[in-house]
Parts: sequence; structure tokens; C-alpha cells
Amino acid sequence: MTVDLRLVPVALVAWVAAWCLTGPAAGAAGPAAVIGAAVCVGAASWWYLGARVRARRVPGPGRAVAGGRSRGRNLRSAVCHLVLVAACLTALGASVHVQTAARGPLGDLAEDGAVGVLHGTVASASRPAGFGDGRRWVMAVTRLEARGSTSAVRAHVAVTAPGDPPRYGASVTVPVRLDVPRFGAGMVAEAAASGPVDEAAPPGRVGRLTHTMRTALLAVSADLSPQARGLVPGAAVGDTSRVPDDVDQAMRDTGLTHVTAVSGGHFAVVVTVVTALCVVLRLPRAVRVAVLAAVGTGFVLLVRPEPSVLRAAWTCAVALLGLALGRPSAGPAALAVAATTLLVVDPWQSRSFGFALSCAATAGIVLLTGPLARRLAPWCGGPGAFALAVPVAAQLACGPVLVLLAPALPVTSVPANLLAAPALIPATVLGLLATLLAPWAPGVAAAVAWVAGLATAWIAAVAEFFAGLPGAVLPWPGGVGGALALAGATAALLVLVLRRPPGQGWPPSWRAAVGRAVRAASGRVGPRSVAVLLLALVLPAGAAAVVVARGHGPDPTAQVWQVVACDVGQGDTLVVRTGAASAVVVDVGPPGDAAARCLDRLGVTRIDLLVLSHFHTDHVGGLTDVLGGREVGGALVSPRGEPSGPARRARAALRTAGVPVTVAAAGQQGTAGAVTWRVLGARDAGGGADGDGANDASVVVSMRTQDGLDIVALGDLEEAGQEGLLRDLLAAGLPDDPVEIVKMAHHGSASQSAGLARLLAPQVVLVPVGENDYGHPTDSALELYATTGARLVRTDRCGTAMLVRGDDGPGLLCSG
Repeated sequence: MTVDLRLVPVALVAWVAAWCLTGPAAGAAGPAAVIGAAVCVGAASWWYLGARVRARRVPGPGRAVAGGRSRGRNLRSAVCHLVLVAACLTALGASVHVQTAARGPLGDLAEDGAVGVLHGTVASASRPAGFGDGRRWVMAVTRLEARGSTSAVRAHVAVTAPGDPPRYGASVTVPVRLDVPRFGAGMVAEAAASGPVDEAAPPGRVGRLTHTMRTALLAVSADLSPQARGLVPGAAVGDTSRVPDDVDQAMRDTGLTHVTAVSGGHFAVVVTVVTALCVVLRLPRAVRVAVLAAVGTGFVLLVRPEPSVLRAAWTCAVALLGLALGRPSAGPAALAVAATTLLVVDPWQSRSFGFALSCAATAGIVLLTGPLARRLAPWCGGPGAFALAVPVAAQLACGPVLVLLAPALPVTSVPANLLAAPALIPATVLGLLATLLAPWAPGVAAAVAWVAGLATAWIAAVAEFFAGLPGAVLPWPGGVGGALALAGATAALLVLVLRRPPGQGWPPSWRAAVGRAVRAASGRVGPRSVAVLLLALVLPAGAAAVVVARGHGPDPTAQVWQVVACDVGQGDTLVVRTGAASAVVVDVGPPGDAAARCLDRLGVTRIDLLVLSHFHTDHVGGLTDVLGGREVGGALVSPRGEPSGPARRARAALRTAGVPVTVAAAGQQGTAGAVTWRVLGARDAGGGADGDGANDASVVVSMRTQDGLDIVALGDLEEAGQEGLLRDLLAAGLPDDPVEIVKMAHHGSASQSAGLARLLAPQVVLVPVGENDYGHPTDSALELYATTGARLVRTDRCGTAMLVRGDDGPGLLCSG
């Protein structure tokens, strides 16, 4: 079967051009694109006219005439492609020029880190900010107040703000500090709210209707199990606000996030179900197209027009247009037209990871599923081959993009997707049915949502099982180099697989032996069905074997370390050795198993003392993984139980694990193995700059190792909390001796006490920090401790930092 790829080069050229036009050289690239388009059109016209003249002069027999016609068709095809490319470049140049002018001074103010007030509407659903307890959402800005002037602008800005997010479509006003967008954001700027968000006006009529339906779905699913309470709204309308942290992380580790990220898969389910109903009702083609268009439009409005949703909607629209014209469009052509159209409408999508992943997944499924399925069919039968080929194709296509987001390979993604796929259709369809019924028949909707929860329970169980296997996620080099390496490896693998024609599959002797064994067991099930099950079981087992072969155990350096700042991304995990396989652990990082894997590498099987400095998610999110398989002697926790959600979950995890919990108070002290410890500060502070007072309620603990190393961990104290600690230390005559190591407060935020830094005067300052939106660590914080003569060690540059006792002070070993 021939795949129609004629429009793919046009889409790729449009993508590259959009990337260039929205970069630093946008001012020069716009006119260049217009000039280049004119040159392309002129050259193509000259070429085409010259070819026509030459074709008319060709004498000879019919073969020569036929050859001339063939060349003419090829020339016309080339001219059409050049004209399309020229049109796209012209449209992109004009779009970037107009939208850049409409954005006014917003880009320059973001580069300066200016403060101001944004006015506009909420243009996306909210998501966790990545650490802490803020929420992140996109704002369509229409007016900007900054530096004493007001400007009319038209731009999308990613806003991070604490507390409950405003409603989608609502008019809002928010004071912010602007910043440049992160790589892959596809935005003109990002902003951190510096004050409360004022919801000036509610959404319009359509917005209120969809908000009512989504809110009603949350209400009727509120009494379901924790996974269903989060996954039923997620599978139906993409609302992930209540997905449990452990389930969310498991789905990330197994590549199942598409279940709650509404995209092409959900469109396919909806369109398939509606098409089937139309066929049953024997509706004519015109009515069928109209019904599908109406349902698609309503679905977009219900789930919100996120980039992946728009891409899927445009692809569906192109396919419907082809159906209405009697020319059904092939997948690659529909995807190319949809991607090109969206890039012209919003060229900054070319820099969005979400848009890239959506297009890559669709392209992989469309282009690779058929060839892979034909080669797998002799091994596991037609249906099994197709079911296995879909997740393999999507994973191969998305892998190079995913390593830019997280330098790891989800080894168990394929079997997890294979087993979870049957539950996706009932979860989506029943969840949407419950959404439609919830505002008017909540009792019926609750029953439907409960049934949908049975499907999501299977998805959650699959995700947690495969995420819990050893080696479920393997490390891979990050950055552009890692992405190119994975792309090269993927291309080489595809060449090896696809260059060979489909074979016979299992050797005849194997098939005969399996057939006899199966017939002896049941007399009904064939070897091909057994093959699917074997693949689902063998793949994760092979991944575990790879991990064991790579030495999944303590690093050789585990015998020399004394103090370790684990690289857990934007979060804290500090480990102080108390024995051969035991330690004091201060904080456990963000959700995921990063902190647990760090402890595994260090060989820590017992935690003599666990200190949770405060309950922000980037300090307690990894608690469940850390507690798994380890004995914990006791826990010290912050006296302030805020934010309430993470605090409640952390206390429940400790209670389930049987860990004795003590609320920290200044002056408490004790021993943990060979380490003595003392609580220097733990105040139940009132709400401060962070919104809930949790930062200044951090437990500050000092520790002294058997070798005489003094360590002070400052939690996330802000400047006010540090000043209070400084007064307490001066009054108590502490510290007794010079401090060798300090864990810097709050990832190196600008809110630091110069007096406390001078009093502690450490030799080494550990800065646990990862990729973030807040500019951590700030230059002012680094300079503050540099002036005391301290050596600054950042985990985003050093990786996991291991400190050992040396003759001249702590020595340093970096993992990265």
C-alpha cells in the first residue's frame, strides 16, 4: 500500500520556518521569508513555462510523447509543491509580523524581568506548577500595565499563581513578575503572580455551560475511590486536578499520560462511536458529516482548545472535508494540513513540546503501525500485532522529544499501553456520558461514573504495576545530544526491522510445540494468543534483567560518602550518614522515585531519622517511594500542617508505614546512629510571601557526624524566618563551632539573610535546585554566600553531590 506523503515536506518546511521566524532573528526573517516566497514562485513559473515550451518541441513516436507527458506531470507536481511552500512561507511571515507587532513591549519586559499587571482571559485549564503548590495556566493577555504605562497587547502568557485557579474563559487581572519562557513552552513570556488573582468577569454563556458540566462531573465523582475521583474526569474531559500523586507519577513512568491528556486518541474514540451510531441509523453521508462536525466542535469546547486538542480537531476537520467531497484523506496528508494550518495561525506552536509530542505520536501511529503490524502478525496474529504495533510506533516517534523533557526511557511503556488500551474506550465514553448527564441527572451520572471508575481502576493498576518494576525507567543522556542519539538509534532500529520483508514468525518446531502444549491445557487457545501474553510478560522481565546486568545497586562511591545532596530536580533531599547502611534524611524531594533511587545508590536501607522540613510538594512528594522497603526509626515534621493536601497525604503515608511522628520544636535534640542532631528552629509561622507560611515554618536542623562535620539544613526559610533564626542563635550562643556545610534555604531564592550567612560562614553551601520558573538560584543568593568564602555546589550542575571528610575540609564528588 502506497502512503501519500506529498504534503509532508510542506509541513516540515513550515515547521522549520516557523521556528526560525519566532526566534531571535524574527525581525530579519520575516522580510526574508516574503522575498524567498516571491523568488520561489518566480523560479517555479519560469521552470514550468520553459518545460511546456520544450515539451511542445519534442518530435518522434508515441513513446517520446508519453515521456514528455510524464515529465510534464512531474514538473507540474514540483511546481505545485513549490507554490505551496511559497504560500506557507508568505503566510507565516505575515502572521509573525502581525502577531509580533500586536505583542507590543511584552517580550522586552519579560527579558528585563519587569513587574506589572496583566489583564485578559484564562485560555487553558490549570495544572500543577511542577513544584510547591501553585497552579499554572495560560492567559490570553489583552492589556499590560508596566513601568507607568498601559499597552494594548495580544499574546499568551503562562501564569503561575498560588491557590485555586480562575475559571476557564473568565476575565482576570493579576499582578505579576514577568520572565522569559522556558524552552519548549511555545509562549511569548511567563509570569509569576505577585498578588491575588482578581476574576473580574465570569466566562461567556458557552464557557459557563461547559464549566457547569465539568464541575458537575467532579461533584458526582467526588465519592468514588481516589483513582476514579481523579482519572474519570481526566479520561473524559482532561481534568487532572484530582489525580493522586502516586498514580500520576506511575502514569508518567509508563507512558500512560495520554489517558488524561485529551488528544487524537480521545477524538478517535468519540468519532468512532458517533460514526457507528450514524451507521446504525442509516444516515446519509451529508448528514453523517454534519453530525460528526457538530459533535467534534462540542467536544473541543467541552475539553478546552489546548494545542493537542486543536491539532486533533483540525486533523479530524480535514478528514471530514475529504469525506464530504468523496475523497477520504489519508492520515499523513490530514496531519500535514492540520499542522501547517495551526502553525500559520500560531507560529509559536513550533516551539511547544506539547504540539511536537502530539504531532510526533500521530505521525508515528499513522506511518509505522501498518509496517510494524505486518511484521509482527506472523508472531502474534493480526489483532495482537496491531494492538502491539500502535504503542510501539507512538513510543518510537515520541522518544527523542520525551528525553528533552526528562532524560530517561520508559522501558515498560509498550506493555503498559498494550494492557491498558482495552479500558480507554469505556473510560472515555462512560466518562463523557456522565459529564453530559451530571448537571441534569446527577444520580444516573454518578452510577455511570462509578462504572467508568472500574475501567480507570484497571488503567491505574497497570500503571502502578509496571512503574513499580525494577528498571521501569532507565537513565538516558539529556539535552539535544541525548535526543539526537535516541533518534539515531531509533532510525537504525527501524531500518533493520523494516528492510526485512514479513517472515514466517515462530519457527515451525516452536509453533508445533506451543500448539501441542496449549491444546493439552485447554484445547481452544492458539499459540498466537499465547504470544501476545508472552510479549507482555517478557518485555518487562527483560528490562529488569538489563538493570541487574548494569549493576542496579549501590555505587562504588557508597563506601566513602558522609553527606549527600541528591539530585532530585527542583526539590530537596539531604542525606547524612549514620552507619554502614543507615542515614538521617532531610526531605524526600518532589513526586517520583528520584530520592528513593538516590538512597538505593547510596546503599541506605534504614533511615534513623526522617526530617520533613515542611509540607510543600517538592519536599514531601517522594515520601511513598522512600518509605518503600526501608525501616524508619522516626520522623520529625513541621508544626504547620500547610498546604493541607500534601500534609494530609504525608502524615497518612507515615501512619501507614508505622513510623513514629514527632512535631518538631526548637531545642529538641538526640542521636541517630553515629550522628547527633538538634532542632534549631521550627515555628508555626503565619502566612507569608509564599501564601501559606509553610516556608517560614520549616524545621531547621543541625547535625554533627562522627568525623566532626557540622551540617545545618535551612529548609525553605524566607528572609524573615532566617532573621528570626539568627536572633535565636545569637541568644543561645550557637553555633558552638564553625559550620562546614549549609544546605541553602529555598533553592537559592533572593530572600536570604546576610546576617545568618555571616554567622554560619560555611565552607560548603549545597544548593538543591533543578529546572524551574523562578530563577533559582538567584545571583544575589550565590554572591551572598560566596562573600563568606564558601564553595557553592549546585545539584543542577554537579548532579548528586557527595561530600567526604578530607584533611582540608569536605571533599566533593559529583555524579553529573
